[in-house]
Amino acid sequence: MIKDLIGKLTDAFLKDEKSNIGKLFLIVDEQLTALKNSLTTAEQWRDIDAARGKSLDLLGDNVAQNRGRATDEIYRVLIRGKVARNASDGTTNRIIEALAKTLNCKPSEINIVSSKENNQDEPAAIIVKKAPIEALSKVGMSETQFSNIVQKTVAAGVRVAYVDLNGTFCFSSSASTKETSEYGFSSDGKDGGTLGGIFRPEDDYPLPI
Repeated sequence: MIKDLIGKLTDAFLKDEKSNIGKLFLIVDEQLTALKNSLTTAEQWRDIDAARGKSLDLLGDNVAQNRGRATDEIYRVLIRGKVARNASDGTTNRIIEALAKTLNCKPSEINIVSSKENNQDEPAAIIVKKAPIEALSKVGMSETQFSNIVQKTVAAGVRVAYVDLNGTFCFSSSASTKETSEYGFSSDGKDGGTLGGIFRPEDDYPLPI
C-alpha cells in the first residue's frame, strides 16, 4: 500500500520511502493496515463459528440465549439450538434436523425412536438410539447436558427416556470368521464400527436452556 500512496504524489514531491513524506506515509500505512485488520476480524466474528468471547455474547443476546457458565464451544451449540428449536414442529424428523443444526453435524448421525418402537410401554416418550458422539466430544458436552438439550427440543409433554451413547462397533460372532459388516474393523479409516464414549467433566454444570 505504501508504494501506491507514494505513487499518487505529484512530481513536486520526492517519491521515496526514505523521504520525509515517505516516512509520514509509512505511519499512515501502518494505521490503515491495523484498521483494515480490525474490520476484517469484526466481519469474521459475525459468524457464529468464528466469534469468541464478547462478540459471541452479542450473537447470543440477539436470540435471547444466556451464556451462563458455558464455554465458547458449548455456547455456540446453545445459540444454534435456540434458533433451531424455534423452527421445530415437534415431529421426529424436525427434532433430528434441529439437533443436527444445534450440534453442527449430519442428521444421519442421530436416530430417534418412540418407546413403543423399542418395545417399551411408556407413552409419550422417545429414545435417542444414535447420538453424534464425535460432535459432542468436540465441544466438550456431557451426556447430561446433551439430554437436557434433547428434552428442550421435543414437544411439551414428551419425555426423553434415555440417550444411547454406545458405539456401533462389534466383533464377529465366530472366533474363526472375520467381521465383514459395516460395524467391524475399518479397512481404510473411513468405514467400520464406531466406539462409544463421551466427555464427563468433574463439574457437570447445568445449561441455561
